[in-house]
Amino acid sequence: MTKTAAPTSDDGLLSVAMVTLGCARNEVDSEELAGRLQAGGFRLVADPEDADTVVVNTCGFVEAAKKDSVDTLLEAADLKAAGKTQAVVAVGCMAERYGKDLADSLPEADAVLGFDDYPDIAARLKGILAGEQHHAHTPQDRRKLLPVAPTSRDASGIVVPGVSAGSGDLGMPFRARLDSGPMAPLKLASGCDRRCTFCAIPAFRGSFVSRRPSDVLNEARWLAEQGTREVFLVSENNTSYGKDLGDIRLLETLLPEVAAIDGIDWVRVSYLQPAEMRPTLIDAIAQTPGVVPYFDLSFQHASATVLRRMKRFGDPESFLGLLEQVRAKSPEAGVRSNVIVGFPGETEEEFQTLCDFLEAARLDVTGVFGYSDEDGTEAERFEGKLDQDEIDARVAHLQDLVEELTAQRAEERIGERVQVLVESLTDEDGDPAVIGRAAFQGPEVDGTTLVLGAPEDVKVGDLLTAEVTGSEGVDLVAGLVDEETSR
Repeated sequence: MTKTAAPTSDDGLLSVAMVTLGCARNEVDSEELAGRLQAGGFRLVADPEDADTVVVNTCGFVEAAKKDSVDTLLEAADLKAAGKTQAVVAVGCMAERYGKDLADSLPEADAVLGFDDYPDIAARLKGILAGEQHHAHTPQDRRKLLPVAPTSRDASGIVVPGVSAGSGDLGMPFRARLDSGPMAPLKLASGCDRRCTFCAIPAFRGSFVSRRPSDVLNEARWLAEQGTREVFLVSENNTSYGKDLGDIRLLETLLPEVAAIDGIDWVRVSYLQPAEMRPTLIDAIAQTPGVVPYFDLSFQHASATVLRRMKRFGDPESFLGLLEQVRAKSPEAGVRSNVIVGFPGETEEEFQTLCDFLEAARLDVTGVFGYSDEDGTEAERFEGKLDQDEIDARVAHLQDLVEELTAQRAEERIGERVQVLVESLTDEDGDPAVIGRAAFQGPEVDGTTLVLGAPEDVKVGDLLTAEVTGSEGVDLVAGLVDEETSR
């Protein structure tokens, strides 16, 4: 997904466009970088063609995302020959992960900046525009370094966008909304302490570091002031939130506080590790008013033997038991997951175990990924690698199965009464309609709900009550039940 900053008036300042690739955590990073750039004298613009500098927040998670990042950097670099753009800068996970190697292999980019450059991003960009040579870092395993704070706490007295002068609130991170939609991601933590054999994220994101609850709440209040109606809590592993602060159940305490903030209608939790789920957290997500019953459970596989090779835990019985607990608390809860197919040594029997589990699990959405080696991971050195043709065949088979299963799950929703958060306005045969998401649909990847018969004065960010009348794959169609909107 690509996002750019909203345009501002032309005031003669240096201009910058942020282009964001990858996950919701990168979206938060981009908004914090944009806030720092704005406070440091830059003007944010929407179109890279109108920018003096284009900053590409790269993704370094899988090969397809890396290629997309490189392609985007090259496209931005082409602008230098055509007009206003003077510099193209790479930031984000790929820049942090490869550093000097990326800079050497991609001379079209004027600089490759790592996470340590973020606090001084405005000065870095001004120097690059002035012709200074930036030497990219040599990547290190951040698990062996001091933890990287998820947000910088600046005591300079610079007014942060959205925070009134004189408030004394210096725990609020610099942030500028790059998307005017009703949903905003909010980062709970950075890094990860797990050692999954297929994943490189801990090596370049570092150890797990929770944000202080007061910082999270202050930022959520600021987001509400910007018009946010749904707060999407993100990190590499939300089930670990608070463990480094001495309270592994801190998320259960925090959720009702965020949900109680004036202007916030929905709080959604992402990235949950099944092995770390606990009854109190299930209760908090399923039964706290204002917290949507949505469970983003990272199963990755179902075979116990494959999971052990992944250095993860679980099996079909424990996973189905977890889903039973969730649905006992909230029968209409949304559940999504991701799975990896073709992990080294995966037998046909283990693959069938995964297929059988998904048939029994009745998930709303399942992302299917074929295994590929990630630089520096333990699995990269494993024996028993499957041929790419076999991996592709298993991915195709499972994708077909998942498409059928998720369509069936959507059909089961017909007749349910749902609340829908309006994200865009449309019409059907000349009648007003809206496109939005029900509580069990996460942002961008879980399908949408088309609500027919919407009132003429409906606005983006309203909540509508509707009844599901049909489905198309994972997408739903609903009819308005209560014409009164919540504003």
